[in-house]
Amino acid sequence: MIWDDVAQIALALPEVEVGTAYGTPALRVRKAFMCRLREDVETLAIRCDFNERPLLIEANPGVLFVTSHYAASPMVLVALPRVDGALLRELIEDVWVERAPKKAVAEFLAARGDDA
Repeated sequence: MIWDDVAQIALALPEVEVGTAYGTPALRVRKAFMCRLREDVETLAIRCDFNERPLLIEANPGVLFVTSHYAASPMVLVALPRVDGALLRELIEDVWVERAPKKAVAEFLAARGDDA
């Protein structure tokens, strides 16, 4: 996976826009930060549930990780060359559900046939 794959998945979600953060491409929903490409262009820094993060990392060794810089943040790092599309989509949709307006989330999930 590469940044273009990340952007394609995210831009299919309502109200997501591309911008920058720390001089690298980033995605936001209604100006709320979702994720950004790190300077190495192979690592995605994405918000996640802080309490779920250890389980995500344990279930996806070598793909998801944190550095000391992100240890206290609700973020996880994603090795884009090693992540599969399903996991990447899940991470992006999870942060979108967390950050997007609740009405937009409910409408999107209902249109897709998911429970809100």
